[in-house]
Amino acid sequence: MASIGGFRQLFSTLELAPHICVVGSGPAGFYTAQHLLKHHPQAQVDIYEKQLVPFGLVRFGVAPDHPEVKNVINTFTQTAYSPRCAFRGNVTVGRDVSVSELQEAYHAVVLSYGAEDHRTLGIPGEELPGVISARDFVGWYNGLPENRKLAPNLNCDTALILGQGNVALDVARILLTPTELLEKTDITAEALKVLKQSQVQRVWIVGRRGPLQAAFTIKELREMINLPGSQPLLDPTDFSGLEELIKEAPRPRKRLLELLVRTALKPPEAKGADRRAETPRTWGLRFLRSPQKVLASPDGGRVAGIRLDVMRLEGSGENAQAVPTGAVEDVPCGLVLSSVGYKSHPIDPTVPFDPKLGIIPNSEGRVLGAPGLYCSGWVKRGPTGVIATTMNDSFLTGQALLQDLEEGVLPLGPKLGYAIIEPLLKNRGVQPVSFEDWEKLDDEEVAQGQAVGKPREKLVDPQQMLRIIRH
Repeated sequence: MASIGGFRQLFSTLELAPHICVVGSGPAGFYTAQHLLKHHPQAQVDIYEKQLVPFGLVRFGVAPDHPEVKNVINTFTQTAYSPRCAFRGNVTVGRDVSVSELQEAYHAVVLSYGAEDHRTLGIPGEELPGVISARDFVGWYNGLPENRKLAPNLNCDTALILGQGNVALDVARILLTPTELLEKTDITAEALKVLKQSQVQRVWIVGRRGPLQAAFTIKELREMINLPGSQPLLDPTDFSGLEELIKEAPRPRKRLLELLVRTALKPPEAKGADRRAETPRTWGLRFLRSPQKVLASPDGGRVAGIRLDVMRLEGSGENAQAVPTGAVEDVPCGLVLSSVGYKSHPIDPTVPFDPKLGIIPNSEGRVLGAPGLYCSGWVKRGPTGVIATTMNDSFLTGQALLQDLEEGVLPLGPKLGYAIIEPLLKNRGVQPVSFEDWEKLDDEEVAQGQAVGKPREKLVDPQQMLRIIRH
């Protein structure tokens, strides 16, 4: 591949600047845009976003008590400030404008719209009131407008989370964290009000496989163990017979398991016993359990518990499969949160999509059978990994696109980009939102937050947001 200097020489001879469109303004979209702008001195990049505000899961997914993870917003803001970059919020690609219309207007289109749905459990009783997806719960406490009316009922003493990834631990932590600590975060006012009245005293975090296969990381586990006012309930027998396997595990997994074992075996000290009397809140991990059905209350009006299949493992390590033993266990609970993964949707009938894998079929970010179409982030590789994973993945997509430009795979005929799309949107009654508009909302959120001692008070009502923008 040509050096960056080689790119510069090549592109400076071209009179036509490539117009590139990125769909989605989360980490995948912004990192892709950043790479394109940095390595192509003429590229014009438009970032389309269906929300009124940018940053995707950095704003709507990262937990309120993890502000340091949100610092990447500063990097994304610098990208948005480039005179060759424009944010087009409040535009839903696939509804307000089609992918083929974007392809007509731009030299290349990058799909970076993430995984905006959740995987369902597919079990009886899933539709009962009191069963909600962790994704919706996270969206609710983080101010995702579509989840603002979720109103989870926390008038029960036991909540049960299905899934043992970091999202499951985030949800458990938010349910159990003393609200005086949450008051200093950017959690929404509505979520704070509901959590202050919460009756939840115990949270079970349930996984179908064993401790060796749990998906959460040590940082999140340590936060749970050190959570003020809560006590871990770990069963030492869950770890018996695993000593040799723990020794052989890769270092991150080994440290995680050693911490779990130490916590499980820790006898309640005298002060610990006193503390337990003062702190009725507890949380625990349940392994080798798979949901069979949600149990309804006698009147059938809401969830009263869950029936779990007791599993055993076949095979070992990461690839071990959980198979039912035939035994079942009923666990009473008034709230079930399913945290079994996020899921991408097809955006447009013209774009190839693999429903089984939940991704756009691609080779190094080039959409298969669709020249000029690219993808990055979760819709490219599936909903796994942290922000840094998405950064590397997005840079690789950007690199592939620039390589195709350099090699003439993308014809550089005249394309006018947003000048073509703007009148289409106007005719369809769509009112795009600019980055300057977002900054008005940002100023308002920060001002409202300062008044109550928070970093910001997130606006959750799109109508109110539009009024502030137009003011």
